Amino acid sequence: MPTFKITLSDPKNKRSRSYEVKDSNAQPLLGLRIYDTFDTSILGIQGKAKITGGSDKAGIPMHDDVHGAVKKYVLLTKGKGVRALKEGERIRKLVRGNTISDDIYQINAVLIEGTIEENSKG
Repeated sequence: MPTFKITLSDPKNKRSRSYEVKDSNAQPLLGLRIYDTFDTSILGIQGKAKITGGSDKAGIPMHDDVHGAVKKYVLLTKGKGVRALKEGERIRKLVRGNTISDDIYQINAVLIEGTIEENSKG
């Protein structure tokens, strides 16, 4: 059964909070892609959130241009997982695809409806 650590950011009050989702609560997240929305009732919050990224158990970042739930080496000039490079320089990096699978450990999301309460338990 999957276990995810969800880091949920609230742009209205500029706070973020971590939640751990296990087993049957984590099932609706499997198969979702980066920029998909999901209902935050699985976290105990009313509202909706948009997935912005994540990483797997080894810390390999998800990349929105790689389709599926795969690990691939891709040639990058900028973006997620790449630090500042010189002009014209490219680097081959190992990244995860844009689909959430059992191998994903952390999911980053932004709240688009609702708000994170101060005294909510995470």
